[in-house]
Amino acid sequence: MSELERNLIAAPQQAHSRVEIYSGVARLARTVWGSEVKVAGTRPATALVWCHPTANFLGHYALPGIAERGFGAIGLTTRYVGNDTALILENCLLDMGSMVAHVRGLGYERVVLVGNSGGASVVPYYQAQAVAPSVTAPPGGGPDLTKADLLPADGIAMFNAHPSRARMACEYLDPAITDEQRPFERESSLDMYDQRNGPPYSAAFIQRYREAQLARNRRISSWAQDQLQVITAPGHFPAGLDDLAFIVQGTAADLRFLDGAIDPSERQIGMTPWGHPSVADYLPAGVGRCSTLRSWLNQWSIDHSLGDSLRWLPEITCPVWVGAGTGDELVVPQMARQIYDAARMPSRTWIEFKGATHYFEGQPDLLAEALDALAAWVETL
Repeated sequence: MSELERNLIAAPQQAHSRVEIYSGVARLARTVWGSEVKVAGTRPATALVWCHPTANFLGHYALPGIAERGFGAIGLTTRYVGNDTALILENCLLDMGSMVAHVRGLGYERVVLVGNSGGASVVPYYQAQAVAPSVTAPPGGGPDLTKADLLPADGIAMFNAHPSRARMACEYLDPAITDEQRPFERESSLDMYDQRNGPPYSAAFIQRYREAQLARNRRISSWAQDQLQVITAPGHFPAGLDDLAFIVQGTAADLRFLDGAIDPSERQIGMTPWGHPSVADYLPAGVGRCSTLRSWLNQWSIDHSLGDSLRWLPEITCPVWVGAGTGDELVVPQMARQIYDAARMPSRTWIEFKGATHYFEGQPDLLAEALDALAAWVETL
């Protein structure tokens, strides 16, 4: 096994236009941090940059394996690392652009962006806006991407990735919560935990459940729009306030967690990465638990968010690789298949890793298999 070299790399970041994180140290540093792992003493031709809007990828589990296969492995963090409360997806694209430019400046000839899990919300979006920028006024507010000068990648890969944060949020929302102020008063006819409804769940219940999830997502979005108008209206106290935080309960209520017949796969039924779904539904560290009015519209609203791989992949002209674990309890293969189907160029690749879970925990052989497949594809670029 080769000796690996690990470096902390820093890319200049554009100044934050708004206070989105309270840490002055982070805001004033104006730096995008990444970790570079490579075989000691080498300068590989290709860098794989692992991306996610908010996860800390400095110590990503795939970095050593990618480096051992002869590439530069870069784990990226955005300004929202560990806290997506006020996240604006387009700012993530700016941070990614800073790192791509920096990595090319280090001497890498090719750059591949890897969207892992929620990274698919930003990687195809980034590539589309780097090649043909079109977004000038993001939902909820954000930078004009036609002025961002993003550098395109040479290829993009989706690794155990779901199509978008907004789609996932909608499919996770608990429709049994009909009053946002009374999250434990549940509508029994829409309660996935009420044994009278299943599992297994009937086709009629599934359809009604999905429709109610969509309706709740839209109710929250409508409320957020109304509240923005209120707090930004002339004369509202305090003057200058342009956003507000709020809590969304019930965000881990996907029927697939309890019914293996829905989008069948080799996943474990009755469990999520955060514990039993009935607990994860209300867990303080839950998906989309804390948000702001602007951030909800920008990243979680099904009708507003632009961070949707299915929207941008049809425009992508570079090679696209999609890999999915059949045992993934968070991203079922059918989600990843949607990503592959949306990539319409002939230069697309699909591969499944039999039995692999979302984080490959305790599965070193399956992780090696997945990284071998990714590395073989990168070699063709």
